[in-house]
Amino acid sequence: MANKISTVLVLLSFSVLGFGQEVAEAVDSTITKRIKVDGIAAVVGDYVILDSDIEKTLIDLKNQGASTQDISHCQLLGKLMEDRLYAHQAVQDSLLVSDEQVNAQSDAQIQQLISQVGSMEKVLKFYNKPDRESFRKELFEINKLRMLSERMQSNIVEDIEVTPEEVRQFFNKFDEEELPMIGAELEISQIVKQPKPSQEAKDKVINRLNEIRQDVLENGSSFKVKAILYTKDEASRSNGGFYSMTRETPFVKEFKDMAFSLQEGEISEPFETTFGYHIIMVEKIRGQEVDLRHILLQPEISEKEIDKAVKELDSIRQYILDGKFTFADAALAFSDEKETKFDGGVLRNPIDFSAKFELTKMDPSLYNQIRNLKDNEISKPLKEDDPRGGAPKFKIMKISNRYDEHRADFAKDYLKIQELALREKQYRSIKEWMDEKIEDNYIHVDADNRDCDFANNWVKQ
Repeated sequence: MANKISTVLVLLSFSVLGFGQEVAEAVDSTITKRIKVDGIAAVVGDYVILDSDIEKTLIDLKNQGASTQDISHCQLLGKLMEDRLYAHQAVQDSLLVSDEQVNAQSDAQIQQLISQVGSMEKVLKFYNKPDRESFRKELFEINKLRMLSERMQSNIVEDIEVTPEEVRQFFNKFDEEELPMIGAELEISQIVKQPKPSQEAKDKVINRLNEIRQDVLENGSSFKVKAILYTKDEASRSNGGFYSMTRETPFVKEFKDMAFSLQEGEISEPFETTFGYHIIMVEKIRGQEVDLRHILLQPEISEKEIDKAVKELDSIRQYILDGKFTFADAALAFSDEKETKFDGGVLRNPIDFSAKFELTKMDPSLYNQIRNLKDNEISKPLKEDDPRGGAPKFKIMKISNRYDEHRADFAKDYLKIQELALREKQYRSIKEWMDEKIEDNYIHVDADNRDCDFANNWVKQ
């Protein structure tokens, strides 16, 4: 059950815990009635946990569609106490996170919400917040606690390693019928062609951005209105191209370099990123934080260039089928994707960087591309849109190997067994750390919660 509660609460890593009236109303009245806004459930070091914190967490989980049927009040309280102990000890050990880092995370979350629902106004309405700044302040407190907790947990396990002998001992402790099941896996390769806009199309976009820039500088036109009218960045369009960012904000390097090179009120010349061409206007500089607006325009990729890419892939595919190239040699010679071409087109799993993708854990978009492919069959050219808003690319794909579901084999599945052994060792270390810090720190559990069957010894004897 401890594993289940931890897994479910991963949803809270992007938490805005039950602020909105709409969220509260979505939960049945038996839960709503139990909220005691001023009741103290527990104290962990410098952190107070209210009864309402537990109920808001449950509300948020339910609102996100998680099953809460088997999650009890005591389990939620135990998890919240763990998080507070991690955060408290992180401060004691000077494992701090800067306000800039926290604000960068909050701003990224706000931009993601805007892209999902369409505008900042809709986000504020859903969470029942009066303005962006108050919403940002709530996110700041949530993210700071979470990031401190994560920093402490990482510090506990960062130096833990497992030796080959420890992996062997971990594997040998299982009876054959108890060995972990390894799901069906695939090895996938691809050859990618990225259609490029013509120089004429690039010049057209650059000239348009220069016209907009000149109109703002010379005629006093509103940059905000121009962004609403023209930008191709849908996440910021409704806010007039607005972003608040630090150097920690996850934007591409070219964008950040330009943003932090400008003075207040200055508008950049057009510059290029992987998304297209931009101009930036800096509105406010607050130490390491910058408020800016930008306009993104993307050069049009002509049908001629798209047809050219598809025809090239058709030709490459036929070369492979005719035996003139192996798939790996063709990837090295023709693919536009630097990340895979030098490895024969082999895709790497972002989870463990191996060449194997477990079917049940595969990204849905990737699965949809290969689900009908037979082994060693080469697909016809497929279009793949850039989820970040960049230009589409085209690819041919091949399933190089297929591994059926099976009991773990020490030789074939060593990396996965090694990962399981490492997780077990990390879990033991965290448990030992938790027991020690519970003894060393001030912990108080309210009388109403002392009968809980906690996984940890929160109620000291």
